[in-house]
Amino acid sequence: MELIQYKNRGLILINIVLLTFMACLDSSIVNVALPVMADYFNVGMNSISVIVSTYLIAISATILIFGRLGDIKGTVRIFKIGIVIFTIGSLLCAIANSLNLLIFARIIQAVGAAAYMATNQGIITRVFPAGERGKALGITGSFVALGTLVGPPLGGFIVDAASWQYIFLINIPIGIFAFILGMKILPRDEESKKARFDIKGAALFLIFIVALFAALLVGEKVGFTNPLILGGFGLAIISFVMFLKVENSVDSPLLQLTIFKNQLFSLSIFCGFLLFVAMNCSNIIMPFYLQDVIKLSPSVAGLYLMTYPLVLFVVAPISGHISDKIGSELLTFIGLIIFSSGFFFIATLNEHFEPVKLVVIIAVMALGNGMFQSPNNSLVMSSVPRERVGVAGSINALVRNLGLVVGVSVSTLILYGVMSSKLGYSVTTFVAGKESEFIFAMRVTYICAGLISFIGAALTAFRLIQKRRKGRPKEQ
Repeated sequence: MELIQYKNRGLILINIVLLTFMACLDSSIVNVALPVMADYFNVGMNSISVIVSTYLIAISATILIFGRLGDIKGTVRIFKIGIVIFTIGSLLCAIANSLNLLIFARIIQAVGAAAYMATNQGIITRVFPAGERGKALGITGSFVALGTLVGPPLGGFIVDAASWQYIFLINIPIGIFAFILGMKILPRDEESKKARFDIKGAALFLIFIVALFAALLVGEKVGFTNPLILGGFGLAIISFVMFLKVENSVDSPLLQLTIFKNQLFSLSIFCGFLLFVAMNCSNIIMPFYLQDVIKLSPSVAGLYLMTYPLVLFVVAPISGHISDKIGSELLTFIGLIIFSSGFFFIATLNEHFEPVKLVVIIAVMALGNGMFQSPNNSLVMSSVPRERVGVAGSINALVRNLGLVVGVSVSTLILYGVMSSKLGYSVTTFVAGKESEFIFAMRVTYICAGLISFIGAALTAFRLIQKRRKGRPKEQ
């Protein structure tokens, strides 16, 4: 069995990254098609944007559940089930003739994506030996970022060339191919464990995520002081406290909280969260800067933004490979320092467009991101015992999604808060003729994002210093 896994692990990695790419692609590819879809269903932008938020919420609400099911029933089995559900959901999205049906189909699609996103890192950890795991996780991480970042420009090209339905139709042949390939090359699961599934904990966690994400996403539009939004945050807090109590009292919890006693695991997870918060601050603001301030067309702006995924695509596997040779912790620190520096550099942009400067800064940020993500994923997955890799992988993916959502909220809150302060009245979008106020608010937001990322670098440096101090007596 181990020999078969060894021979096929290149194909196994292809199988995993293909689905990972599609899941992340579908979280962002619809953004550029929203105006066209709003016209098709004859609804407003507030109504059509629900298909973006429901996808993200559904993934986040179920990913930990599938991670635990993977540990009990087998990561490969759950991975294959996820492929089937995602492919069916994509077909339903393409043939939806009403907004309600499309929202329902997006939820199905997201549940499938959650199933294989929760288990992909567990499969890699099982199949690849420690000396090659970082590179494999690095390649997976590069496809996560590539799928998220390439979505908007690719979606624009598809909508221009065909129709919005093809955004979902392209998933179907890929899903069928991935399922057939998976049936042939994925390793067999070990026997199912006899542990009971924690239904009560799963229900409370689902309520917590839905309430939290809904409050964050809707709060951006109606204000975070709205009574309904405050009620949503209150429900999230109550359900989370109840979830923790349940997890501490049952024999087979959804999430074994003792996993967070591992300092290496917890700090790596937290630093990953900070990076994704900062990253999405840039993802939200940069298109406004390029299209509304610099007046570039969406397709040209998309070409500039492609710098990020292209650099990341190259750097992440290399970084993972290096981490296999020299260790991961130093690389995560260097990556976060470079990533943070990129935000301080990008804060110097102004109304006068400098294409070369922009590309170089974006490339620097992508370099830092790539140097951090692969080693950090390796740290997360290598710091837990084998029987918990499913939950560890799902926590890692959940934190990524949570960071992206919080990044949207943080960036819009700071950007429009500063703009409103400068203008003397409340604004919630770009105001034509007020480019200088937007630039000022953009700089403040980017500096804040850089500081958020720098916190992760400082924590990593502190951990490295502690590790060296503890190691000195042994070396002497």
